[in-house]
Amino acid sequence: AVAVLLPLAGCSKKDDTPPQGMPPGFGNEAQNMSPTDLDAWEKRDLGVKSQDKLHAGAAHGPTPTEIPGGKLITTQELVALQQSAGQKLVLLEVLGAPQTLPNAFRAVPAAAPGDFKDQTQQQFAQVLQQLTQGDTSAPIVTYCANPECWMSYNAALRAINAGYRNVMWYRGGLEAWQRAGQPVSGGQGPT
Repeated sequence: AVAVLLPLAGCSKKDDTPPQGMPPGFGNEAQNMSPTDLDAWEKRDLGVKSQDKLHAGAAHGPTPTEIPGGKLITTQELVALQQSAGQKLVLLEVLGAPQTLPNAFRAVPAAAPGDFKDQTQQQFAQVLQQLTQGDTSAPIVTYCANPECWMSYNAALRAINAGYRNVMWYRGGLEAWQRAGQPVSGGQGPT
């Protein structure tokens, strides 16, 4: 079951975001890639430098291959983390898609641009406090659509700036998860 985080105010969708929050071209590539090909696809360099400020431009576009204060995590690493961390893992879906990774919490507003002193940041910090029971070393993973989606990057930066020390950005997101043939929860797939 997907938990919906209610304390956060809604975020406005960008004009470039099609219905359901999916970026243009989502899911048009071949599914069920080999682990090696998937890893290369997830880590591919799109020529964007990392930044320690929230991304205020279009939500969907090329992203960096690293995040200051956090760690990039691949599908294979996330599967292993789910098995080892169990209930301690806080998996945050920030896309607002009809399908999610199993056991993900919806935290779409955390993807919003702004700054680390805004109301969204304050509310997100309170939600993280509840989800982690105050453990700032708890593993937190943020994800959205794919390597061309900034939403989970922003959410990861917000978690890092809230004082969490084990924040991972799942850059491949929902698309990589589906390409790996991993199960999803809820709804129908993107059309």
